[in-house]
Amino acid sequence: MTRKPVVTFVVGAMFGSVIAAATLNALQSQVDPVKQSPQYYTVRIDNDRVRVLEYHLPSGQREPMHSHPPGIVFITGDARLRTTLPDGSASEGSFKAGEVHWRDATTHAAENIGTTEASALAVELKPCSNSR
Repeated sequence: MTRKPVVTFVVGAMFGSVIAAATLNALQSQVDPVKQSPQYYTVRIDNDRVRVLEYHLPSGQREPMHSHPPGIVFITGDARLRTTLPDGSASEGSFKAGEVHWRDATTHAAENIGTTEASALAVELKPCSNSR
């Protein structure tokens, strides 16, 4: 019996495990914030073009890692947040009621490090459909 089939099997199994782990990691990083943290998000509109989320994060609360598609965030209450990315890097920022921000697709976690509830409306864009 030759070693070639055994080596091929072992290499294939290792390669398959790496692909499966990467796929699982990618799927886990695409967690819907509404499903992950329904206590902080309310779906206000959900159609074939946009999903609008109302967001409320009380002072001292932290939401777990989740993902958003590109869209616009309208700040409805002053807040100070710490945002953490999947690679562990973090940044802090202050937001003022009335500000409007563009947000590229992102995966992050957020913690309200301020003294007021963070609140916003997030308009998440959905891919365009050419069949209109």
